[in-house]
Amino acid sequence: MMWGIRKCWRSNWPWSSGTIGSRAPDTPLWYGPTTRTSLTCNKPSVSTLDKPGKYVAVFNLAVSDVCGSSALIPKMVDTFLFENQYISYEDCLANMFFVLLFMTLQSLTLLVLAYDRVVAICFPLRYHAFVSKAAMTLIIGVTWIFSVAIIALLVALITRLSFCRSATVDSYFCDHGPIYVLACNDKSINHILAILCFALLSCIPMVLIIVSYVCIGIALLKISRGSERTKAMKTCTSHLILVAIFYLPFFITNMMSLTLSLKANDRMINSALTQTIPPMLNPIIYTLKTEEVMQAIKKLYKQVKVEVLPRISAQAGLR
Repeated sequence: MMWGIRKCWRSNWPWSSGTIGSRAPDTPLWYGPTTRTSLTCNKPSVSTLDKPGKYVAVFNLAVSDVCGSSALIPKMVDTFLFENQYISYEDCLANMFFVLLFMTLQSLTLLVLAYDRVVAICFPLRYHAFVSKAAMTLIIGVTWIFSVAIIALLVALITRLSFCRSATVDSYFCDHGPIYVLACNDKSINHILAILCFALLSCIPMVLIIVSYVCIGIALLKISRGSERTKAMKTCTSHLILVAIFYLPFFITNMMSLTLSLKANDRMINSALTQTIPPMLNPIIYTLKTEEVMQAIKKLYKQVKVEVLPRISAQAGLR
């Protein structure tokens, strides 16, 4: 029986920051007996950053995209292509509820994915505990309950309003803001709740996402090896792209509406593109950035190249 001793230095770990532990750099982490061969110390790698717990949130984002598009696009097609600009009061409230609900879920799901990236890069050894399937399912469930409750309250308060003048909504769907401003009675509660929802569902998630990437940036600066830093940063690119295409057009359109005299048609076109393009791009971006999917595509390509193309060439030669 031979004793093989191999030291696993803390400086060799991909994220050797203070968040991992207070062990001295030259302290061996593990010893053990072997027969003829020495022990190897398994260190966390960047591949541990993409695990099934994350895909619960990705699946929820996909559901939100599909359902949000299904609630929004049919009426847009009916309005712009067939010039049917009328909708009943009950259908308008239903349209408002579902469009705003799935927009809210998209925003909160992007925040959940930011949490996933923070844990993966700043606390890699605790990733499987904090981002397990059960934990992510619970978090997504809470976002659904919160979204349904606050959007239902937002829509319910519309029913207390009286519309005695114009019934023309300056929007491409039954948007909350353009509707409650048409009311003749007191609408201060609706105005306050609209501002509160904008802050809670759009501004605060965006601020928290920015803070999360500040923490990620600080953690990446503590990584000594540039290759490991690059690999860790690549796991965030999909999320960063989704955040940019979702939040930036939304905030730019709203800020222009508040600061400039933006025409109603220009605002509607910008908002329509903001709400239709990201749901189309989200599946493509996350699919192409998912390692398992890319490996499956490469494997299928090689299989087609080896098996199918020679058959096609042989058949062409026979002809």
